[in-house]
Amino acid sequence: MIARTSPPRATFQEQVREKLGRDICSGRYRPGEVLPSETDLCQQFGFSRIVIREAIKSLVAKGMLEVGRRVGTLVLEPTQWNLFDPNVIAWRAESAAMDPTISRDLMELRRIVEPAAVRLAASRASEEDRRKLRAAYMAMVRAVSGKGDYVQADLTFHATILSACGNQFVRQMQEAMSAILRASFEIITEKPGGPAHSLPMHEAVCVAIEKGDPVAAERAAIILIEQAEADLNDLMMPRHAGETTASPVASESETEPETAV
Repeated sequence: MIARTSPPRATFQEQVREKLGRDICSGRYRPGEVLPSETDLCQQFGFSRIVIREAIKSLVAKGMLEVGRRVGTLVLEPTQWNLFDPNVIAWRAESAAMDPTISRDLMELRRIVEPAAVRLAASRASEEDRRKLRAAYMAMVRAVSGKGDYVQADLTFHATILSACGNQFVRQMQEAMSAILRASFEIITEKPGGPAHSLPMHEAVCVAIEKGDPVAAERAAIILIEQAEADLNDLMMPRHAGETTASPVASESETEPETAV
């Protein structure tokens, strides 16, 4: 069994933001619709107006909502959303059954960015970069044996490559790319034997970078991405067909005092 670490407990504002963000991405609240009033949202979540307002502000900053005095809180078109925001990436990926292009587009972005980044990393990686990459790979090996978090080790592996490529713009994309990769990794690891099967492909990337062979590194990265895409396609349809509605967030009285946001 592949171990996973538990995420830190969300604040009240984060709980509301997550629920509304997922509801928007799933189509419960569609573009052009107005969210329930602040009073109704307070009753729905059991939280104060301050909590609701802060959550709304966060979604406005992500380009998902627009607040007007007379109209209310309006859901905006996806073309106006910050599509590279890690939260937006995760919410849209979870709702891929509602937007069939999201999985395709995420994999296409991987094909555009990663092979080139791997090729550059093979030429530019420092000894410290290579050491970190090997350590991340070994953490994946241990996780397959049940000793660690496979998804986190896999993310570290790919993040190390993006950093080692030495391109300042690609490095700026790390947070967004990590969210893209997490969205697919958490599905792919559901495939029986999937993580173990991917280890040789990850090792081929690692070895090529360690040897400083950009051609072999790029070729290995393409093979890895193609296998990930095949696994994702195999798993995506049954995963979303069997999805259940997310559990409601905890009420203010049932959770610990709110921490600072």
